[in-house]
Amino acid sequence: MNTYALITGASKGIGRSIAMLLAKKGYPVLLVARAEDELKALAQEITALYKVQANWLAVDLSTNDAAQKVRQWSTENSYPVSILVNNAGYGIWGNFESVDINGQLNMICLNINALIKLTHLFISELKQQPQAYILNVCSTAAYQAVPTLAVYSATKAFVLSFSRALRYELKDSTVSVSCLSPGPTDTGFAHRAGLDALADLAAKFNMQPAEVAALGLKGMFNKKAEIIPGFLNKLSVGAARHLPKALIEKIGGDLYKSK
Repeated sequence: MNTYALITGASKGIGRSIAMLLAKKGYPVLLVARAEDELKALAQEITALYKVQANWLAVDLSTNDAAQKVRQWSTENSYPVSILVNNAGYGIWGNFESVDINGQLNMICLNINALIKLTHLFISELKQQPQAYILNVCSTAAYQAVPTLAVYSATKAFVLSFSRALRYELKDSTVSVSCLSPGPTDTGFAHRAGLDALADLAAKFNMQPAEVAALGLKGMFNKKAEIIPGFLNKLSVGAARHLPKALIEKIGGDLYKSK
């Protein structure tokens, strides 16, 4: 293939699995994340396994100029992009007033600002392709307010709303926009968010990153607006849509209760 798939947060978890699956389909991949050693190792593994080009850029996407660096890198090296996967993101758990504000603002920069900037920077190039895709990785937390994950769930609600609006704006173009909303997934998210106390509970419901990635890409290539992998996750989203908000918030607040 002559065009590339660009994946952020590609060094581990769902992003890594998406990169591997796209490479398996024959797409040369552009891998973006902070962890240089992990990116380098992944690029070497992809090249060895699938005989496609795998290039990487180590950058902290939460910084103001990171998206521009990614765009400049792809332009200067003549990497035409037909798939943009905005996967990078993380969560922070705890009562809003107790959690360091700088950490929460950094999370907003990564979960929202980086996604918006990258999409805006690449959209013109994507529209020039015969067929192009944007896959924004969201969360089932997008469908309801989640006490103790207040800012995280709000960022994901933004991503979901933005994705649907952009999808409509681009409906007459060659670019299809999809939003992938996983539930609990074995990616290390809970540990980084500070949810180690719920690790045993999460493990009972965790999906594997490769499974989530496969369902996400299947939905993306089928041009689905929203992709919710797993029966239990579909059930929880359905409940969030139809049950009273106060009840859903109480359930979430009890589940993720902060001491």
